[in-house]
Amino acid sequence: MRPSRGFWPLRDVPVVFWLLSAVVVAVARPVVPAPRWLLIHLLLLGAVSHSILVWSRHFADALLRTPIQPTDRREQSLRLLMLNVGVLCVLVGVSAGHWLLTMSGAVALVVAVGWHGAGLVMQLRIALPGRFRVTVRYYIAAAGLLPVGATIGVVLARVQADPWHARLLVAHASINLLGWIGLTALGTLVTLWPTMLRTRIAPGAERAARRALPVLLAGITLAAGGALADVRLLAALGFVVYLVGLGLLAKSFVGAARARPPAAFTTYSVGAAMIWLVGCLVALVIDVARTWSITWFTPLLAVGFGAQLLFGSMSYLIPVALGGGPGPVRAAGEVLDRAGVLRVVAANGALAMCALPVPAPVRELCAVVVLVAFASILPLLVLAIRASVGVKRGVPRPEPRMRLRPRQLGVIGLAVVTVAVLGGAVIDRAVSSADKPTGRTTVARVATYDMRFHPDTISVPAGDRLVIELSNTDSDEVHDLVLDDGHDSGRLRPGTSTRMDVGVITRDLQGWCAVVGHRQMGMTLSIHTAGVAIGPRHDSVDLSKSPGTGFTAYDPRLPALAPSRVYRRTLHIREVRREVAPGVAQKLWTYDGTMPGPTLHGRIGDRFEITVVNDTGMGHSIDFHAGSRAPGQVMRTIPPGGRLVYRFTATRAGIWMYHCSTMPMSTHIANGLFGAVVIDPPGLAPVGKSYVLLQSELYLGANGGEVDTGKLMAERPDLVVFNGYADQYDHQPLQARAGERIRVWVLDAGPDRPTAFHVVGGQFSTTYAEGTWLLRGGTGGSQTLALGPSQGGFVELTFPEPGRYPFVSHVMIDAERGAHGTFTVGQGRG
Repeated sequence: MRPSRGFWPLRDVPVVFWLLSAVVVAVARPVVPAPRWLLIHLLLLGAVSHSILVWSRHFADALLRTPIQPTDRREQSLRLLMLNVGVLCVLVGVSAGHWLLTMSGAVALVVAVGWHGAGLVMQLRIALPGRFRVTVRYYIAAAGLLPVGATIGVVLARVQADPWHARLLVAHASINLLGWIGLTALGTLVTLWPTMLRTRIAPGAERAARRALPVLLAGITLAAGGALADVRLLAALGFVVYLVGLGLLAKSFVGAARARPPAAFTTYSVGAAMIWLVGCLVALVIDVARTWSITWFTPLLAVGFGAQLLFGSMSYLIPVALGGGPGPVRAAGEVLDRAGVLRVVAANGALAMCALPVPAPVRELCAVVVLVAFASILPLLVLAIRASVGVKRGVPRPEPRMRLRPRQLGVIGLAVVTVAVLGGAVIDRAVSSADKPTGRTTVARVATYDMRFHPDTISVPAGDRLVIELSNTDSDEVHDLVLDDGHDSGRLRPGTSTRMDVGVITRDLQGWCAVVGHRQMGMTLSIHTAGVAIGPRHDSVDLSKSPGTGFTAYDPRLPALAPSRVYRRTLHIREVRREVAPGVAQKLWTYDGTMPGPTLHGRIGDRFEITVVNDTGMGHSIDFHAGSRAPGQVMRTIPPGGRLVYRFTATRAGIWMYHCSTMPMSTHIANGLFGAVVIDPPGLAPVGKSYVLLQSELYLGANGGEVDTGKLMAERPDLVVFNGYADQYDHQPLQARAGERIRVWVLDAGPDRPTAFHVVGGQFSTTYAEGTWLLRGGTGGSQTLALGPSQGGFVELTFPEPGRYPFVSHVMIDAERGAHGTFTVGQGRG
């Protein structure tokens, strides 16, 4: 199947889409989850893999000269569609943590490439003998390796713990980068490289290619096998063997370049790509002999080798594919060659600086240079197509402008890199000189659990050296910490820890967990120099203020009993920003958007069927004290986007707490995930009004932020409240009438402090706590209902006369922290 000339959407559009997506991700890197992983896979799995399927088939047709079949184009279109849909599913699935979507995408990808490889095998069998049939064998070998690399990639997405993660990463990169991409590129360049240089293929090139293929395959096998078997020297030997295979091909490549040196962007770019391949392999041999943690290898090889190989090849092949004869091909080629030397010099010089241990501002500015140099291919492609179409239509070509010589362009490229390096150095010097080292060391202890760093903000005096003692206290998740200045903790298995020496802190730093999906779920860390505002905190709250005009208190009325004995409800776990005191907002974790969650009301014997949907970005759960169930399944942590159905039968009366049981429970409860289930005792007498009050504590973080776990661990609450808001029933009092019997259900949700519920000016005629009638009838009375965390009961009282009757927790410091409200009692009915 020889690709038709002109525009073919499934051939021409996807590669542009993947490259444009990579540019968008690079620009939006600070807000994109796992940007490095996404960039690498958009480039290699998307753009490069698509190009391999297109152009390896094109070269196989040209070399083997097999007859064209009527179904060839339709089958190629189906393969390309399957490949690109599979790539999209893998990228979305891994980024979102959807295992099934990732698996489906990987299967589609493998099937597409397997179909491609099988087609090449059949084509090779029916073809007549030819000089460069060996090139097609390179393509077949590459297609056979991709399913292995893809399988390891799928496992890699699930296995996040080192040392396996690091070893799988080396094996995955070896097979996919050196096999799928490397073999395809090397097999193609045997003939394409001299063609691009417009010179003859060197004598002996075919024989060298035949000899090199088994050597290259042996190198890939040893490298991947050594990584999987945890034998570093074997893996290093594999990379050496691969270099030997490159050496067998080098004579013909170098010979062609000597015969006609590179003189255009196409050959400069491809030549630079080969230099990066060799350089990275040499460095890899040295590094892999010492450690499996080689985080630099894939990004440098992806950009230095993969991207430049793609751009150089595209700039040569696309004008040919557009067709139309020598004129249109030349016109498109000239556009794609614009400022070619400048782009290659700037990109490679800046990329080399990124590979060195330079200050962060230098690396950032050089990365911008690389991005601009590479992204320029996209507008040039548009202009090249316009130029080709214009010549085909007979539109006169504009007179060529004065062009700079290649040497002048090279000097400009070096100047761009120099400016970026000097500019970054000036920025780094300015930041560093602003805060001289103090000689002191700040040690910060940070724990990882529940998709959060605890604490998630560190304040360090400017000029102090910062040491982070990082512990993974999660029960089953692997985590790490990566800072924007390049510091990386490495992967930590549950129960392990490490010590990060960040150095002298002269500026704010941002950090995140680099495990795929964890950053988008909220695992970020901020390091602030002292004196930098991180949002107002609430070490003291002015409760004398009034809420705003739109304030509505939490409805404390007990819901009526439903006629059905089967209670069904769906609770959505949501993150919401709510006021918890006048002018004080927090980001709460809630059931159905309120703190506390909805009150459920039933009788003994009622069956409850509660569907819980987790609409947040972290794991949560639910534990109903009102039902007796084995915790293993119904109380399990629900992943983001997940749901479970919790069924129980109410067999005992009382007011029962429900809450999130994901560890640490104190954090989840303190940040809003709790509520109450009221089960009426048999024969409970009717009353005029029934209210429900849940007392809880608030440990305020930054305004609009989440719970301060440091205060929580130190048991220093900022507020103690009824139904989620300080003093709210002083602003909107509960209503009663003189002589009317009132029942108040009280639950202490904690997580830590007890309550002593008391109505100022009132006396309780009935008290009930934890399933027991403490006072019922007679002439005795009660003044306080004392409850510990998670305990509940109710009181009944009758107000003797109209007036305002405050109610409080008689742990008076808590009443002053917001556990305070008022009954407004009006005239009784005459």
